Parts: sequence; structure tokens; C-alpha cells
Amino acid sequence: MNRPKRIVVLGSTGSIGISTLDVIESLPGRLEVFGLSAHSKVKELLEQAKKHKAKFIVVSDAESAAKIGLSELPQGCQLLSGADAVIKLVQMAEVDMVVSAIVGAAGIEGTWAALEAGKPVGLANKETLVVAGPLVMELARKKGVAILPIDSEHSAIFQAMQSGPKESITKIVLTGSGGPFRGKKAFELEQVTVEEALKHPTWQMGPKISIDSATLMNKALEVIEARWLFDLDASQIEVILHPESMIHSFVEFVDGSVMAQASPPDMRLPIQYALTYPERVPGPTRKLDWQSLKAWHFEQPDLETFPALKIGLEVARMGGTCGAILNAANEVAVDRFLKGELAFLDIAKAARTALDHHNFSPTPSLADLFQCDRWARQEIIRWTSKKNQTAQAQ
Repeated sequence: MNRPKRIVVLGSTGSIGISTLDVIESLPGRLEVFGLSAHSKVKELLEQAKKHKAKFIVVSDAESAAKIGLSELPQGCQLLSGADAVIKLVQMAEVDMVVSAIVGAAGIEGTWAALEAGKPVGLANKETLVVAGPLVMELARKKGVAILPIDSEHSAIFQAMQSGPKESITKIVLTGSGGPFRGKKAFELEQVTVEEALKHPTWQMGPKISIDSATLMNKALEVIEARWLFDLDASQIEVILHPESMIHSFVEFVDGSVMAQASPPDMRLPIQYALTYPERVPGPTRKLDWQSLKAWHFEQPDLETFPALKIGLEVARMGGTCGAILNAANEVAVDRFLKGELAFLDIAKAARTALDHHNFSPTPSLADLFQCDRWARQEIIRWTSKKNQTAQAQ
């Protein structure tokens, strides 16, 4: 390709989207922005569109989109509106690659549409594979396009797996910092505040992912994502805590060799690797300073204190409708926690409740999965309301 690769960034005003634009800006001549999307952060989106000379923008929230006047659009930039605006954007012939960085199940539509159009996808939206992993991977195979992971752990696995054929892999080990409450016991987490849960020790992330990291639900979702992305059995996936967040994951091979990918914790590196794959080029991230390194530590996760991870391992084994139920229940529970309507320890309980009460199907269609998503959201809204009413009556 003699011209820059034209990128669409879905969710460009979020933390991953902002980092993606930083990478694109650092590699002029190789990468350029074609289109951007956001839900409701209109001011930030317009600033991004102007700075990066985007040809198209999408605002998915209709009320926010309606407030944008034509005079506010940067020169040469068009606003796409309507329910199918994201689909129109990612399927344009000029688009070379799509970065899916919308948080939550809302990101599935854009990812699916990009794959349908034969566009490679840089996947930061893990919920796409948690909810519909088998269907999404089958679509990618059918269309002959790559899904390149942007999660630091999955990027590490993807890189390490290139050391040998898939058949020679015995297991993969996802690392995690353990979040802000590593080492705590459940009784110490009963009164956790939103502010405490948002203080991640090594990564700067949005609020939803920060809470998922605090409960270890983020790691649970990553296990499920890895199960489908790399076509592994759930028994081949393990998790270990690594508070320094320097080693991003391991792959163990049949001969006993273990391959790991290490770098300072900076999301721009896995983003850059996905955008420039299979090339490796200098970029904006700092290198490891081997002179200042002292020690790296590892420990087993506490599944009793952090049951979300245990639930994730179970869902990875079960498959079917379980991923959609877990993801939707967790999204609602986290939202209620952030609003002060649910306790920190109730987030995992909400997920367990939805899983225990849903009608399991081993081979759901995409429509079935969206129905599961809707049901689980309503179930947790009802469960939270009932729980709060009971507490007030006591």
C-alpha cells in the first residue's frame, strides 16, 4: 500500500479511542483517520475531527447529534446520522481498517458490520467476543479478514503464539494487576466507595473498565474473549496476578518453553501493533528500562474474595448464551454501583443471579443473544430495585 492506511475509530472519545488517535498521529504517512464515532461527547468529537482531518463523524445519541449545526463541522467533514450510521461508515469502500473501541455490548454492531464488509478489525471491545464469540469468529473466517486484539493481554498472547503452531500450545496465562483491592478480603470490601474502586494502580482507563478491574470481572471477560479469539479449550486458559503489569501474558508450549511479551503498561503499544501488523515500527511508547528493574512478582488470584473471575471461568466452559447474560448483567450492575444504588460486592452477585435464572441455550443465534442481553438487563434492574426496597424496609 503506497498510501496511508485509512482508519475508522469507533468510540474515539473514550480512553482507547484517544490512545488510538495518538498512535495514528505519531505515524504520519502510515496511518490516517478516515472516520470517528462517539455516543454523546460532541465537543470532544468535533475537536478530534478537526485535528485529525476526519472525513466522516457519527454521533450515536440522536439528541446529541441533533444539536450539531452544519457550521460546527470541520471543513471537509460530514456528519452521518440515523440508526445505521455506524454501519454506513465502516462499510465505506475507502475504509482499510476499523478500530472497535466502544465500551460494552453497544460495540457489537459496528464490529459485525465491519467484518461483514471484509474490513480487518482492531478489537478493543471485548464484549463482542464475550457475547457472540463463535458467531463473530465464524464470520471473520467466512470473510477472510483478521481480528487483531488491542487488549494488552490478548495482544501479548497473539504475539507469543507466533513462536509455534497452535497445536503445540498447552496453555495460555493471562496476567492481571489485581486491581486496587489486591490482597484484600471480602469483609474489607463491604463499604468500598466508587472513588476507591476507580483508583487503578497501573492503568488509566474509563470508569466501567476501572470497576471491572477492581472486581476482576475484566479478567473474567478476557478469559472468555481469549477462549473464542484463539480457539482454545477453556481448560487451557489460566490467570495469574502480576502487580507490576510489565508482563502482559504468557504462552506455554508442549516442550515446556514459555513465551511472554513484556513492555511498560501503555495501551498505545498493543494499539500500534494491531494497526501496523505484521510490521513493527518505532512509535510513541517508552521502552523498558532494564537498568532500573528490581523484581517482578506473581501470585494466584483469590477466587473467594473476587468471585467474578470464578464466574468468568465457568462461563468460558459453558459457552452458549452465558456470555451474553454475564456481560449484560455486569454492565447494569456496574452502572448501578457507579450511581450509588448497588454495593461493590453485589456486582458479582448480580451476575450470578442472572446466570442462575436464565434459560440456557448452547447454540444461540445472534438474535437470541440480543434477546438474552435485553432480558439480563431487565432482570438486574428488577433485582436491584427489589434489593433496595428490602433494605429500606428493614
